[in-house]
Amino acid sequence: MSTASSFESSTSPRLTVPAAAPAARTWTIDPSHATAGFRVRHLMVSHVRGHLGPVSGTVFIDERDPARSRVEVSIDVRGLDSRDPKRDEHLRSADFFDVEHHPTVTFRSTRVEAPRGLSGDVQVAGELTIRGVTRPVTLQVEPLGPAIQDPWGNARRGVSARGRVSRKDWGLTWNLAIEAGGVAVGDEVTLEIDAELVAAAA
Repeated sequence: MSTASSFESSTSPRLTVPAAAPAARTWTIDPSHATAGFRVRHLMVSHVRGHLGPVSGTVFIDERDPARSRVEVSIDVRGLDSRDPKRDEHLRSADFFDVEHHPTVTFRSTRVEAPRGLSGDVQVAGELTIRGVTRPVTLQVEPLGPAIQDPWGNARRGVSARGRVSRKDWGLTWNLAIEAGGVAVGDEVTLEIDAELVAAAA
């Protein structure tokens, strides 16, 4: 009569543990699923929203040590779109982004703080460059969910970030005074970034 051990070895299915995802890996921003939006007050009564342009870049995420994570993003502001051609032309001019001489806006992280790990809010401090001027800015990043496998076999995850900046810090000072008091364009600009990240090849 076969012993229990020989019975198990001959009839039990072989179990395999799937390889765990790397704790630290580089992700590429999917340009077709990424937006960099802005919101700024207009005439002191409402807000104008728009997109700065196509987004590209890489994100290195270290699950075990989030402080080692880093971000590099580039935005082609020649593709700026606020749903008004005349306004877009003005925003691309030397009064604002001066895209002829400075076609891209870039962000490079210098510090990542995640007190509760990536499952909590994350602060990403870095250097934002507009019109050749670099200033510090901090983005608030929503908790990162786990990666999923898309229908084409790629590891993918989403990220959402927000920050507020004073456009005057980057030399975007153009404005008009209005008769009722105040100015045509507010100084504070809210930046909103949503992107899907695709795991880079090992």
